[in-house]
Amino acid sequence: MEITGRTKLTGLLGSPVAHSISPQIHNEAFRLLGLDYVYLAFDVKDGDLKQAVDGLRAIGVCGLNVTMPFKQAILEYMDACTPAADIAGACNTVIVKDGHMTGHTTDGIGFMRSVSDAGYDIIGKKMTILGAGGAAGAIITQAALDGVSSIDIFRRNRPEAFHRTEQFAARVREKTHCPVQVCDLADSAQLRKSLDDSAILVNATNVGMAPDIHKNPLPDLKEFPKDLIVSDIIYEPRETALLCTAKQCGCKVFNGMYMLLFQAAASFQCWTGQEMPAEAIRKKYFR
Repeated sequence: MEITGRTKLTGLLGSPVAHSISPQIHNEAFRLLGLDYVYLAFDVKDGDLKQAVDGLRAIGVCGLNVTMPFKQAILEYMDACTPAADIAGACNTVIVKDGHMTGHTTDGIGFMRSVSDAGYDIIGKKMTILGAGGAAGAIITQAALDGVSSIDIFRRNRPEAFHRTEQFAARVREKTHCPVQVCDLADSAQLRKSLDDSAILVNATNVGMAPDIHKNPLPDLKEFPKDLIVSDIIYEPRETALLCTAKQCGCKVFNGMYMLLFQAAASFQCWTGQEMPAEAIRKKYFR
C-alpha cells in the first residue's frame, strides 16, 4: 500500500487498542481491492472521547470502529443513529458522509453470522447471554431482530445498572416483540433453568480476556447441558476458561474470532460500498 494525498482515513477508537488485529484486517482488504484507504488504531483515554471525535470529523475521517470502553458513550456525539444502534444503545461503527456522523452497530450482525458460519441454527430457539454492555446490547438486538424465540440476560444486580438493563430489555421487547428478561447473575437456580431451556450461552463480558485468562464469568458452574452451544466473544485467548469448562462437559464451543471478522466485513461495506474479501482475510489472519 502507498499512502497518497488522496488516501482516505478510517480507524479504531478505544482503549486499549494495541492488541487489535482490526488494522491488519482492514488494510489487507483495502490492498486486495486496490482501495486508497488506510486504517489506524487510536488509543483514546477516558475524558478525551469528544475531542477525538471532533478532531477526526474536522480532518475528514471516512469511517470509524469503536471498541471498549466507548461503544455506548460515543452515541452522545453522533448526528444520527441507525435503528439497530438506537435499540442497542451502542455503536461500534461510525459512518461519515460530508461530515455527518451516523452511529451504527455491526457487532450483532457479526455475531449472528459467526453462529451460522460455525454450523449452528439458533433462530426460533432461546439464548442466554452474560453481560449488558455495548457488545451484549448489539448481539441481543440483532438476535431478537433475526428471530430467536427469547433471550435471558444475566448481569450483576447493581441497582442503577440493573434498572438500565431492564429499560433496554423493555425497548427490545417493544421494537422486536421478542421476549427478553433480565436476571441476577447470582441467582444460580434461574441460571440453571435458563441454560436447560437454551440453545446457546454467550459470554459478552470481558471476563477471561487477556491478560486475566484464568478468570471465568461463571466460576461456580461446573456442569453444562451437553447439547448447549457455548460462545465467548473474547478471541484472546482463543479458548477462555469458560470455553474450556464447557468443552470438558461435551458442549460445542466457539470464540469471538469470526464475530470480529464478520463485524469488520459489515463495517467495511458501510464505508466503501464494497464487500470485504472475507475468505482471503480469514485464510491470512484467522487460521
